[in-house]
Parts: sequence; structure tokens; C-alpha cells
Amino acid sequence: MNTNDFYQISPTIPKEPGVYRFLDGNGSILYVGKAKNLKNRLSSYFGEKSHQAYKTVTLVRHAHKIEFTVVTSENDALLLENNLIKQHQPRYNVRLKDGKSYSYIVIKNEKFPRVFFTRKVIRDKSLYFGPYTSKYRVKVLLEIIKKIFPLRTCPYQLTQENIEKGKFKLCLEYHIKNCLGPCTGLENIADYEYKIEQIKNILKGHFKPVKEYIISQMLFYAEKMEFEKAHDWKEKLSIFEDYQANSTVVSTSIEDLDVFSIATYKNMACVHYLKIVNGALINTDTLELEMNLNTDLGELLQFSIPILRDKFSSSSQEIVVDRPVILPLDHVQVNIPKRGDKKKLLDLAHNNLEYYFIQKRREETLHKNKVSASERILTTLKNDLQMDKIPLHIECFDNSNIQGTNPVASCVVFKNAKPANKDYRHFKIKSVDGPNDFASMEEVVYRRYKRLIDEEEEIPQLIIIDGGKGQLSSAVKSLEKLDILDKVTVIGIAKKLEEIFFPFDSIPLYINKKSESLKLIQHARNEAHRFALGFHRDQRSKNFLGTQLTNIKGIGPKTADKLLKHFGSVEKSNCAPWKKSATLSAKKAHCL
Repeated sequence: MNTNDFYQISPTIPKEPGVYRFLDGNGSILYVGKAKNLKNRLSSYFGEKSHQAYKTVTLVRHAHKIEFTVVTSENDALLLENNLIKQHQPRYNVRLKDGKSYSYIVIKNEKFPRVFFTRKVIRDKSLYFGPYTSKYRVKVLLEIIKKIFPLRTCPYQLTQENIEKGKFKLCLEYHIKNCLGPCTGLENIADYEYKIEQIKNILKGHFKPVKEYIISQMLFYAEKMEFEKAHDWKEKLSIFEDYQANSTVVSTSIEDLDVFSIATYKNMACVHYLKIVNGALINTDTLELEMNLNTDLGELLQFSIPILRDKFSSSSQEIVVDRPVILPLDHVQVNIPKRGDKKKLLDLAHNNLEYYFIQKRREETLHKNKVSASERILTTLKNDLQMDKIPLHIECFDNSNIQGTNPVASCVVFKNAKPANKDYRHFKIKSVDGPNDFASMEEVVYRRYKRLIDEEEEIPQLIIIDGGKGQLSSAVKSLEKLDILDKVTVIGIAKKLEEIFFPFDSIPLYINKKSESLKLIQHARNEAHRFALGFHRDQRSKNFLGTQLTNIKGIGPKTADKLLKHFGSVEKSNCAPWKKSATLSAKKAHCL
């Protein structure tokens, strides 16, 4: 994908958080990334190439398509990115391939609940908060909770059974360091439960009472002139304010879930699918369906759900949809939520459909108005040369000789602004003696188009002559003889200043050196020069390898080779002086 392709689709990319995917020509995911602002992030890939890493440049060059999924926060984007990288293992992704699970904070389901970090969610009626994208943030948050509300952290409760097992000493060590001893009766059960409720409020984002407590602590130490401790409490306040416990994409209150939203676009319907596993969004897809007359959206959704579930091997027992649908699936519950996390997921699916349609409309507009590179270049050339027609067929001529020896010429053909190698032609100059480029050009142009006219072949719209006014005038004479000068545009190009000459006009045209049309003319000129020079070298080499013997009529290369092997040189063979009038038998008899 090049910069022009991206900037044509960039108006369809939203400035919202999300996950983007670079895809190759086969639809395989090359790279998955997340962004706080999708449009700005994707634009950075198509900026100044000299400031980008080699891997990034290679990724962009191999990418054929960009897909994206909109989410509600950067935190959600990172979590979805994590899932997609672990699932698809894209070639250009390095991080997040370690297969680790998410970070959670759990309030354990036990008499005096502990609060601790975990990566594993166990459905034992314990409360899990998260997942969190930063393990460091979890540790800081747990440390703050521990400082504000000291809790039991030991894995044992001080029961008679644990005392008998010799765990009393270990429990006392934990008790001295961390908790107030609720299991020993040193802390009131109601007070402990109150702390747990406050911690739940913190983790749910309802931390106003705790915030007031932190502020009071900060002011308390400031009044005591203990500014370092006051600063510590200020940092804790900043972390608290930055923290967000609720996530739309991921929720531990939701287990496995499939979300489907359907909408129409012109003569098709699109179904957007979100696959939720263990509360995390791990896959998204959009299915396009062609609509017939009077097609009911509920029926299309009913048709699409099994296809998408089978495609992503979903075994979820709950399906969320945006309209009533009857499914022939046993033990599967279908819901149309009106509020809560499931409704937010449904809204997210619908939101992604809206962006999908925006991108579709943009792509259709671009496809309708799209101009190929060849068409663009040829249109520019037509305008620069003030031609009546687009020069789809261009031919360019060049001569090659050294002081008149082995004179040859070439004709190269360009069709749709690209070389048509099979149509290239080279010529041996037949009617010109000595170094005369003008006469050679006149002969070659005449022979080329005389044959095309005789064979009723198409003549080009543009003829380019490598040379200045002299070569151009010679070519014009041949075109006038053939009566086709008014049917074609013919120009000459002089090499020094890249001047463009027209017939019967002494003032040259100067085309911008950076213009695509001039580069095309130069390309044709260089091809003609290369092709003529190569043919001239072949002819020169062929003549150089010959001998005076092969110039004698009736003596071919094999006979000449035998004579040279026998005598050692042409002079010793006494064959060179023989006149052409001598008979072949006399020559051979004398030499052999």
C-alpha cells in the first residue's frame, strides 16, 4: 500500500481508540496495533520514510489492506490487541506473544477475604476486577489498598485446626507485618467487612470516600511539615484519579458471549460479530450478505449466526442480538439487552458497522473516480504536447553507427505507457553510405510505416525521434511521402537540455524536469538508444570476427576456418588477392 492509496481512504478512519490490522494480498494479518487515535496513528505509517524503521517500511510495502475495530478506550484497545496477537501471531509483531494471561485483582470468597494479584480466574464466587494492562499499576493499587485498609494476607486463618498443624507461628509473622488479626478477634468482623466494601468501591471506580481520606492524609502531613510523606500521598491520589476500573470490552461479570448486530447498506446486509471468551473480546468479523426483495433482516441474521459461530469455532451458550431471532441451537440463550455491559457491547458492534459502511462508501467513490497511473501519465503527456488523443501507442526511433560503419537503427514501442518488448524492431541501414544520421532516419521511418500501412496495422498516436531538428525533419519527409503526417504527432528530443521540437517550429518546448510526461519520453528515448546500441555492437562483433576469406563469394565460415587452420593466416593462404571474378573451383584449387 502506498501513500496515495492511504490518503484516499484516510477520511473514513475515525479519530477514536481502536485496534488496526495490516493485511497482505491473501487476507493474512501482518501486524496488529492499538491506538488512542486511529487516524493519527495510521497516518504516521505513511509519513516521511527516512524517519521510519526498516521493518515499518517493509510492513507498509507488503500491506494491501487496513482493517480496524473501534473500542471505547485505549485500555480496551490494548486488551483486544493482546488477544489478536496471541491468536494470529502476526509476522511483524514482537511484543505480547508470550502467551501470558491478564492481570486481575481478586477478593477471595472466604470468611476474612484476602485481596491479591492473580492471572487466573477461578469461578468460585470470588470477585475479580480487571483485567489490567499493566502489572505495575496493579501492584501500586494493591499497595495503596494495603496501606489504607490493612487486610489479612496470610493463606491461613487462625483456627484450632491450623494451630494444631503448627501454623500458628507463621500466622503470627503475617499478623505482625500486615493485618490487625481479625481471625484472632483483635479486629471487629464488621470493621473488616466495611473495609472490604470500601475496597470494592475503589475497584469499581466509586472511590470518593477513599479520595477524601487520601486528601485528609496529605493535608495532615503537610501541616506537620512532613512534605515527603505529603508528596507520597499526592502521588497516590494521582494514581487513583488515573485509574479506571470499568472496561467495556472486558468484564469479569461476562463469561463466554457472542454479539451480533445487523444493518443494511444499499442492496446488501452486513452482520458484525464480536466473540467474547472469558470476558475478553478475542475476535471481530463482518459478514456481507446480498439482499433479495422483501428479505427480512431477522431471517438474514438467523442465517448468519451459525456461519460466523462455525467460522470462529464458538461454543458460547449465550448470544446477544439487536432484534428477535429464532435459532435451531439447543441450550443457547438469545438476549436483546436494554442496558448494562451487554448493551454496551451491542452498541460497540453497531458502531463498528457504521464505520464499515463509511469506508465502503469511500472505497466505492474512489473506485468510480480512480485513474490508473498509466492513464494519468498519458493524459499529462497529451496535455503537455497539446494532442487531440491520448497517446496509448508510442514509438521511438534512434540510429547507431561508428563513423558510418555498421549503421543500424531501432524502433521501440510503448503501449499504455509501458514497453511492449515483443513489438521492438531493429533495422540495418541499406540505402545510406557513410555517417549520415539524417538519411538513415528518413529510411528507417519510411520502411517502418510503409510496412504498417501495407499490412493494415495500426499506426501510433505519437512518434518520438531521438535527435534535434535535423533528425526530426528527415522523419517528417518520410511521413509526408506516406501521407500520414496529419494522422500522427511527431516530436524530436534533444539530449542536452531535453528540448522538445515540433515539425516546422524552431522554438522548442521545455517540459518540467519532474513531470511524469517528460520521464515517459526520456524512458522511450533511453530504450531506443539501448536497443540500437545493442544491435550495433552485435553487428560490429559479427563483422570483426569475420575474415577476408568470407568476403570471397562461395567461401563460407567452415571453409574459411579450414583454410586458416591449414595456412595460419590470410596472407599465407594467398587467397586474399584473388579477384571476385575468379571461379570458386579455381580459388579452392589454388588454396587447398
